[in-house]
Amino acid sequence: MQYKSQAVAKPYFIAAIALFVGQILFGLIMGLQYLIGDFLFPLIPFNVARMVHTNLLIVWLLFGFMGAAYYLIPEESERELHSPKLAMLMFWVFLVAGALTVVGYLAVPYASLARLTGNDLLETMGREFLEQPLPTKVGIVIVALVFLFNISMTVLRGRKTSISLVMLAGLWGLAIFFLFSFYNPSNLVKDKFYWWWVVHLWVEGVWELILGAMLAFVLIKVTGVDREVIEKWLYSIIAMSLITGIIGTGHHYFWIGAPEYWQWWGSIFSALEPIPFFMMTVFAFNMVNRRRRDHPNRAAVLWALGTGVMAFLGAGVWGFLHTLSPVNYYTHGTQITAAHGHMAFYGAYAMVVMTMISYTMPLMHGRQANSNKAQVVEMWSFWLMTVSMVFITLFLTAAGVLQVWLQRVATAPLSFMATQDQIAIFYWLRLASGVVFMIGLGLYIFSFFVSGDKAENPSQAS
Repeated sequence: MQYKSQAVAKPYFIAAIALFVGQILFGLIMGLQYLIGDFLFPLIPFNVARMVHTNLLIVWLLFGFMGAAYYLIPEESERELHSPKLAMLMFWVFLVAGALTVVGYLAVPYASLARLTGNDLLETMGREFLEQPLPTKVGIVIVALVFLFNISMTVLRGRKTSISLVMLAGLWGLAIFFLFSFYNPSNLVKDKFYWWWVVHLWVEGVWELILGAMLAFVLIKVTGVDREVIEKWLYSIIAMSLITGIIGTGHHYFWIGAPEYWQWWGSIFSALEPIPFFMMTVFAFNMVNRRRRDHPNRAAVLWALGTGVMAFLGAGVWGFLHTLSPVNYYTHGTQITAAHGHMAFYGAYAMVVMTMISYTMPLMHGRQANSNKAQVVEMWSFWLMTVSMVFITLFLTAAGVLQVWLQRVATAPLSFMATQDQIAIFYWLRLASGVVFMIGLGLYIFSFFVSGDKAENPSQAS
């Protein structure tokens, strides 16, 4: 760790992983509720468990992105963070706001929560992924603005690199597009149209810039490949990401009442969206193959390679499977969508945050890498989580294909609930895979507490 202020990233990473555990726990609860309808009812209804599960996903990834920015921006800018105290203040504000929101979901009926938090003043609640009460949304905006001020001042007063500028652009885009969560028109078509400006343009737009910057930063450190080479790849990847992702928003406009031309625009540009993810996979493996040194943190290298592969499979391949409008006509809203979402979020964003944590946490404790024993445990966690996520995706895909046939294609279509009974076996298998994933996450956390012989060579540069 070159700068003292980089240590600010540590509490953000710890909070991210703690919230990740909560997200998976509520995912397992939902998995049981799919099979045992009254499990934990009325203590935790399914709609509440789902809100907590998806909201924790968003919040823990935001903590991870912010921690990554606080670590890499000072190093890229070659100066201390503008205000470490401000960063810590915003950490506690964000953490407390997130915790109170989850408590509100669990303790108060959602309609009552809306009344208590001023939703009648500005109606922003009730939409998937954006269920947060108005005070929470305002708090997120305040935290984001202070965070952006902090890292922007650091960049402006220091060295400018492609990685820091791409990271900064992605984070500013994240904050700007979140503002559309405050716009909730009464017209349902407009509502869904602009709702996707938050959801899609985050995960298939500006978040890809953040992903690319984080992956490039780690690959420079662990491979020793010339910065110029990695930066050329980075620019190519983000250009393709934005070209395909922005117009690719149209694949969400097929069936909401938007103009017919979106059938073509959405299909064509969405079909191109796997390209930047494939480029990212080639990029990661190419850089590792061209490496000039063997970095002692083998676990971080494994996470970096896994990010490229799983992002391509989840966001690219599984996204392409149902993105063309003639196919999506039958598949939208089925478990095929859930299969794509699970692997895409894990591969593209969860894994890159864990890559960053794996690389930086040892450095923040004064060593290049964790011990060999610790890294073996961490690599076991990688394989357990990754393989179980592959199986979760496969089981959900099988459930989705059968669901499409039974509910939408068969000569005598079944009702929704009758179809769910027929595909229940895949939900059991999904649940079992989820338990294995939780074990893998537990090993990931445990690996940071495993002692042993040092893995690093003191003569190597960090």
